[in-house]
Amino acid sequence: MATRMVASEMTPSPPPALQIDRREFMRLATTFAAALTMGCDVVCAKSISMKTAINITCFIRYEIDPYQPEAFKEYAENWGPIIPRCGGHLVGYFLPYEGTNNVAWGLIGFDSLASYESYRQKLKIDPEARKNIEAAVAKRIILREERTFLEVVDGTFNVAAAPGEAK
Repeated sequence: MATRMVASEMTPSPPPALQIDRREFMRLATTFAAALTMGCDVVCAKSISMKTAINITCFIRYEIDPYQPEAFKEYAENWGPIIPRCGGHLVGYFLPYEGTNNVAWGLIGFDSLASYESYRQKLKIDPEARKNIEAAVAKRIILREERTFLEVVDGTFNVAAAPGEAK
């Protein structure tokens, strides 16, 4: 029996489980950037499907009470169902692991600044969102909060090594 070679079979490609699209890569890159900024060595997270294109990421830097990390963790976990319901794509919240003990981050993706503004209006009237914010204020777990909006630099995003280059 002769073996037949097809051109597409001659070009090695990664298994489908290792192939990711541009949006998934952006989610992973943003997550890893936050983790590396915090000094983490490894980040383990399940894949989150994106229903809309993420053009900007709201990067929230929190200065937290270093004696209440569990209270901040509860605050962050409470956002899990709220943020998607109000129109944001929750990339994740990150607590200090080692090093600085009073800085945490939250990353939320949006397709535009207009989507972010709509999201903010929905948060203001969402009962669970209001309750979560009021609890954080009452416990004084967040001392300061800063928001920065990021966009990917296309020429640096998902750039693969050319064939034959070292990886």
